Amino acid sequence: MIDGLLHRIGYDRPIHADPETLRRLHRAWRTQVPYENLDIQLGRPINLEPGALLDKLVRRRRGGYCYELNGGLALLLESAGFEVTMVEGGVLRETRGDAMWGNHNVLLVDLDGERWVADAGIGDGFLEPLRLREGSHTQGAFTYRLERLDPDTWRFHHHPGGTVASYDFRLRPRELAEFSGRSHELSTSPDSAYVTTLIAARPVADATLLLLSRTVRRLGANSRQSWTVSSVEEFADVLSERLLIPLDDLGPDGVARLWEKAGVQDDLWQARVENNPRK
Repeated sequence: MIDGLLHRIGYDRPIHADPETLRRLHRAWRTQVPYENLDIQLGRPINLEPGALLDKLVRRRRGGYCYELNGGLALLLESAGFEVTMVEGGVLRETRGDAMWGNHNVLLVDLDGERWVADAGIGDGFLEPLRLREGSHTQGAFTYRLERLDPDTWRFHHHPGGTVASYDFRLRPRELAEFSGRSHELSTSPDSAYVTTLIAARPVADATLLLLSRTVRRLGANSRQSWTVSSVEEFADVLSERLLIPLDDLGPDGVARLWEKAGVQDDLWQARVENNPRK
């Protein structure tokens, strides 16, 4: 299994259970396995079983959303000899309360007496794992912050301008299968952002390329650009060339279906802006 996982991310260095290997594996996984919800947009069920994750993320070279990506990253790190614990997260719990628990999963890696936070499940999240210690953590032009809320609960603060302001996580071990119910809810509920909005993201150079419906955004530390995709051909190019999503895995009419859905989503978004110009 380890050979297939390493090949998937183009990793050909020696493997050691040390901080440098951990950083390199995390970065390689983040840059080569995109964050995307295209199966949800196509009405396909999300399967969190290890065999299904290996098939989707490794054999078919797809991406996924938080539960899938961190499930796959856990398999990679465990196969490489790291001690990995999956825990429960709550994106935006700081502002929306305890109902947010379980809408995210996070990995903790214990290594040489230190604990690290690993996470591939935020589209514009950190590229390398963070030491689990309070205070600021700078990677390149981005600065993140970890805050301890109580003995068992921590809060991750994204860099200013991040796609989410924060998420909380608690230290009690969880199994990936325990997230299946919440994953089903988030991937099928008509009110879920994963259902209402096509999302795909991947780190590029010193920024993140983010596709929301038909709008592409390049999110850097000091600059932001956005443009609207103008044709289905450009849409396909963004998915395949920039976000590394194999189009053949979407089905013979997959790109066309996604393009149509993204157009409807953009129209609805524009109507909301016009009706509520201050929002």
